[in-house]
Amino acid sequence: MPFDLQPVLRGDLVGVRPLRPADFDELHEVARDPLIWDQHPVRDRHRLEVFTRFFAASLASGGALVVTSTAGDVIGSSRFHGYDQRRGEVEIGWTFLARSHWGGQTNGQLKALMLGHAFRFVERVVFLVGPDNRRSQRALEKIGAVRVGIRPDAAGHDSLLFEVRRPAGSTKSG
Repeated sequence: MPFDLQPVLRGDLVGVRPLRPADFDELHEVARDPLIWDQHPVRDRHRLEVFTRFFAASLASGGALVVTSTAGDVIGSSRFHGYDQRRGEVEIGWTFLARSHWGGQTNGQLKALMLGHAFRFVERVVFLVGPDNRRSQRALEKIGAVRVGIRPDAAGHDSLLFEVRRPAGSTKSG
């Protein structure tokens, strides 16, 4: 079974589904908050022209997901990227959530859903985080990710490399 980079997943706090062109306005409304990008390497992603490029790249990636609340409201986005069957690895990244969903269980459940899906196909999930993005580093530590080194991101910038390995005893189906 091939890795589905755009699954539909549901939890009791959030759901994810494939990103669609029609999601632009709702997702931009979330992304317009400059504080979301405060520690991010692309600090001006809240600006329309910068977000427009990000959104187009997300659609083109083939792995972008919209994050929704239980009520169906768009509250953020994430992405599967760089699936490597030979290495048994996929990246989760480009995640952002509305500030109204920070500090609780939303990100943890989002990542749990995505990790559960990924571990059906891979042994290891990696995350690349900008060295100054302390908020994302703490969020990854909260879900059990371990910092294992440095790796260039998609833009060629050195990023901190975190990983989560598939739990012992679980088996992949793909």
